[in-house]
Amino acid sequence: MTSTMSEQESLRCSSARNRGGVQRVEGKLRASVEKGDYYEAHQMYRTLFFRYMSQAKHAEARELMYNGALLFFSYNQQNSAADLSMLVLEVLEKSETKVEDEILESLAKLFSRMDQNSPERVAFVSRALKWSTGGSGKLGHPKLHQMLAVTLWKEQNYSESRYHFLHSSDGEGCAEMLVEYSASQGFRSEVDMFVAQAVLQFLCLKNKNGASVVFSTYTEKHPSIEKGPPFVQPLLNFIWFLLLAVDGGKLTVFTVLCEQYQPSLKRDPMYNEYLDRIGQLFFGVPPKQSPSYGGLLGNLLNSLMGSGEEDDTGEEAQEDSSPIELD
Repeated sequence: MTSTMSEQESLRCSSARNRGGVQRVEGKLRASVEKGDYYEAHQMYRTLFFRYMSQAKHAEARELMYNGALLFFSYNQQNSAADLSMLVLEVLEKSETKVEDEILESLAKLFSRMDQNSPERVAFVSRALKWSTGGSGKLGHPKLHQMLAVTLWKEQNYSESRYHFLHSSDGEGCAEMLVEYSASQGFRSEVDMFVAQAVLQFLCLKNKNGASVVFSTYTEKHPSIEKGPPFVQPLLNFIWFLLLAVDGGKLTVFTVLCEQYQPSLKRDPMYNEYLDRIGQLFFGVPPKQSPSYGGLLGNLLNSLMGSGEEDDTGEEAQEDSSPIELD
């Protein structure tokens, strides 16, 4: 008992000493940055990073790189900040750190400070998402996706925001973003198409709850949609019926529904492709014998389902899968 207590006390003292050491080092580095010695400070950060890593001081290395990145961002030193941000990820990967909300929030904060058009930002988010699912999953942790989506929404990068919302658990946030997207960049005649695509994609990802929440929130909050159901727009009625049919699971209902609403479904060639997949997932429709999805449509579905080789393929493809061409 006494031995255990002395060990714990020793660990606490060691941790306090390490923290004090990090604070002293950070003070010196901050002084260099404030004087404008950016290159020298950046090299010092990197040297300390490798020293800490060789000593297995992973927590100290991560804290130092994270604070250093934020410091460089505050002085608009994007390249140095992005480099230290990548080193934060390197610590997480090599130390096999467990996913925690606090870490996900710190990664989202680094992402939000990065230049919107920098290639480093694309590399950072791809690697962060891969780490957040233990290195094996392709889609990434839902909470990280949600925070990335909110940042991109604030930047009015609606198409990429939508991609990340699809892989989060935040159907309500997704709907509110789509309302803004539709109102600011869409035609009034296409208000139904924004939510239809999102619902169909949520269902393709087997997320029934997300599909229902995004539909109910969008139709309730969009200023150009009259209260329903039923709705003025046939496509919205189709989506409403589809969500009910998914709960019931009856193939005959699904088949009749798709036949009756073909005029509305022909407005976007992707709708029937999504519905083929939904039929397989929820109504027991067997996959087609021949390759069902070829060319561009196949690429879009594959990227949505996360079956591409790289984590960021979905982000590259989602521009093409937007409900309408807005250029």
